[in-house]
Amino acid sequence: MGQTRLHFTANKLEADRIFAALDAAFEEDGLPIAVLELDEEKDIHEVSLYADGDVDPVEVRVKDILAGLGLPKAIERDVLPDVDWVSRSLEGLKPVRAGRFFVHGSHDRAKRRSGDLAIEIEAGLAFGTGHHGTTAGCLEVLEQVVLRERPRNALDLGTGSAVLAIALAKLAHIPVLATDIDPVAVRVAAANARLNRVKALVETVTAPGFHHPIFARRAPFDLIVANILARPLMRLAPEMAKHISLGGSLVLSGILDRQRDAVISAYVGQAFRHVRTLHREGWVTIHLKR
Repeated sequence: MGQTRLHFTANKLEADRIFAALDAAFEEDGLPIAVLELDEEKDIHEVSLYADGDVDPVEVRVKDILAGLGLPKAIERDVLPDVDWVSRSLEGLKPVRAGRFFVHGSHDRAKRRSGDLAIEIEAGLAFGTGHHGTTAGCLEVLEQVVLRERPRNALDLGTGSAVLAIALAKLAHIPVLATDIDPVAVRVAAANARLNRVKALVETVTAPGFHHPIFARRAPFDLIVANILARPLMRLAPEMAKHISLGGSLVLSGILDRQRDAVISAYVGQAFRHVRTLHREGWVTIHLKR
């Protein structure tokens, strides 16, 4: 019998509270729990819990937890076929080229070319594989910025799978701080840095925002890249200004075309200058200088 997915929707604040409660309640059971943003503008998030076998007792526990939080939800079920999802995802995961960078899975190592800056990321550990327009856009802009400005100290904020941190380490051969709010993502980032033989250059840290002491030790940064979402990026503008060196560059993405002007305005208000916007697949990557 395949897995069953129990799922329901909530706003961001509710989803965060629910995730924390479910994670604590089902930690010993080892049941995967995930939160996916369905609609940023309407603040709709989907919370999913995956269980094997008889899921009725699991659903009862979930309902009790939701009731205890004062957040009752209508829970839906999806029965998932018994499929090796990692293998299935690899079948459709094609390598991506962005400038000199070649992002691929282990099954496409033979497609590397001489001169490629190859970054190997497995689909089963994907927190940003380079296949999304935002990641590919960042890679393209980062190559130009690094070659023109020769930064010496870089930050990948919200690193995910560490594709961008690995790219910076391979291209510039400089120390890169890679941080993320999600400890699972940070473990994946560290594993990918080791896999790509840049662990000596890439330091991975679990850190929400700029409050971790690592930032005081490592700042100011000549280059900061952040592929997150438009609203968090706008909120972070004052902290970005505090942690970047004068003349340093920001490369921002995770931004829809329609959100571009609002993001630029937030950073112009912090004494940043807009240099360039790259449009790709409905998303933009923005280069700004302090």
